[in-house]
Amino acid sequence: MNFKRPKLPMASPRPPTAKRRAEPPLTPSPGDSYVQSFARGLKVIGCFCAEAPAQTLTEVAVRSGLSRAGARRILLTLQTLGYVHSDGRLFRLTPRMLDLGFAYLSSMPIWNLAEPAMQALAARVGESCSAAVLEGSDIVYVMRVPTHKILSIGLGVGSRLPAYCTSLGRMLLADLDDEHALEVIASSPRRALTRHTLTEPEEVLARVRLARRQGWCLVNQELEEGLVSLAAPLRDRSGRAVAALNISGQVNRTSARQMQESMLPELRQTAATISALLSAKQA
Repeated sequence: MNFKRPKLPMASPRPPTAKRRAEPPLTPSPGDSYVQSFARGLKVIGCFCAEAPAQTLTEVAVRSGLSRAGARRILLTLQTLGYVHSDGRLFRLTPRMLDLGFAYLSSMPIWNLAEPAMQALAARVGESCSAAVLEGSDIVYVMRVPTHKILSIGLGVGSRLPAYCTSLGRMLLADLDDEHALEVIASSPRRALTRHTLTEPEEVLARVRLARRQGWCLVNQELEEGLVSLAAPLRDRSGRAVAALNISGQVNRTSARQMQESMLPELRQTAATISALLSAKQA
């Protein structure tokens, strides 16, 4: 007997004005261009954080999604190389792990160029100054010049904060097109950190668009009550925002309006100076 294949419903045609996005890359598999054991080692390293600085073998295995045997081999390898210490039960990262982070910082000339300008800016405005890059849906601090303790949590090089509710994050998201920026915002585990925090992706995107139009970003008490910050982009020779620069303070010392009026020109000038130095370095 001849059976006719049933007709499947036609998919709705894509609007002619919409741009087709590239298909997401397939999950890497072991091969000449992908070393699975190295990837697993990075997973193990990434398990350690401020909330879990010391972990048992079982905890590392669970956090990394590896078997106990696999996690044990990687931990012992890292211990042999001096990146992990164990007291027989708990494993901890050692200070040698900082070599990996400093390798990134030393390979990027922008940070050597930025530090003196950031120190001068912090001294002029009397507020903390930071630089950060975008990593996934987070910002990662790559340089800080603190003058006051502005957050209840400690911040330093390597610290992460969500991009959706920070001036640095929104300024970096502004360098992306709307579709990509919305994708990053939507992928972030958003929650109302204060009564001022915007969590709806479209609302956050509207603030990102504003930052893109005006070339700077102000966030008022969305990350923490009382904290206000201003950010401006640091651009390379091609005009791409490779990082963002901000100043942060407390509203009980300086209101958002006062910060914008008195400190924004200083911030933008410093950002322009660092960007010009970076462009000259790349020439």
